[in-house]
Amino acid sequence: MPSTSHSLRVSRVARLPLAAAMACALALAPAFAADAPQGGQRAGTAAAELKPAERGELARQFVLKWGGYVQRMYDVPVAEWAGRMVPTFIAADPMNLRNAMARETFEGAVAELTGTGHRLSDGDVVDRYAMAPADLSGQEAAAIGTQALGSTAGDLVFTAVTPCRIVDTRVAGGRINADSSRSFLGVAVNAGANFTFQGGSATNCNVAAVGASAIVLNVTAVLPSAAGFATVYKSGETRPLAASVNYAPGAIVNNSVVVGVPNPLGINDFVIYTFAQSDYVVDIVGYFSPPQATDLQCTETPISTFNISAGAATFINNPVCPDGYSEVMPYCYTNASGVYSRGSGVNSNTSGLATFCAWQNTTAATQQVFGGSICCRVPGR
Repeated sequence: MPSTSHSLRVSRVARLPLAAAMACALALAPAFAADAPQGGQRAGTAAAELKPAERGELARQFVLKWGGYVQRMYDVPVAEWAGRMVPTFIAADPMNLRNAMARETFEGAVAELTGTGHRLSDGDVVDRYAMAPADLSGQEAAAIGTQALGSTAGDLVFTAVTPCRIVDTRVAGGRINADSSRSFLGVAVNAGANFTFQGGSATNCNVAAVGASAIVLNVTAVLPSAAGFATVYKSGETRPLAASVNYAPGAIVNNSVVVGVPNPLGINDFVIYTFAQSDYVVDIVGYFSPPQATDLQCTETPISTFNISAGAATFINNPVCPDGYSEVMPYCYTNASGVYSRGSGVNSNTSGLATFCAWQNTTAATQQVFGGSICCRVPGR
């Protein structure tokens, strides 16, 4: 299934003011014109410079794609956010901007643009997704931070997914009895898994083996038999005193909850306790997982041709890597007999730290050699 940020975009884009995106693109036009290439050539098609009109169109598409999500999740009007994004659109290099448009979450797209990304803070997540009674004790409040949002290896990164049904006791399992608990899975163990056995989707809800330490759920109590509450908590832990959903008899009540899950995954992920007999429907809307390392992005410069004079021993500086990339390895080659390599490396005395190839021509004629650079960077930087 597509990611959730994608679903939020679909649900709101019809109401997203197109004028905001167009105004953003028009405001950017003069800056983009000034940003036109001034000579020189980027290596590889992925790192090729964008024409001002192309950059403006990508910026407009970015605003249209994510404006509704930003307005809903961050409470920032679309036009205001688009204006704030102008310096980022101008500064983003071509590969970053193109790759950002291909990402399926807003946080991932911004990380691609800037190299830093945006993550909902713990406070934002609690305010938006978790229900906490007004008389929540200090110990219980700490438990929300350390258990529901705590990391197994550092800060957790939030990823939204398309809201997807993982539990429906009306379909499977039946009503949960009064003063009883039932355990459920919240994260699919592999790509072929599904949630039909607990009344949910026949898909894996795009949460297969994500390494989650916490998940974000919309939990609905359906027609409880009496007034009461439900508590959703991490499998394997003691049930906390805080309520996740409060309900009246015969009501249909929904609330969003952040709940920790075992990492690595256990037999079950979370538990629902209910004070009164009731059906429950649960949709997953996102998850928190430890940051993951990403592969380097690499490209290569054009291969240049150089002439080595007869009997000469010299070195040649190769083309410099594109902005944002670092030289990783020189490329040195010749098919001329009697011309030998005398080494290669990075010339720290040159602007841009060009790689070099050293040659010795033992023949009585000028010979051709070839050189270039392999260039890499951390994605998004």
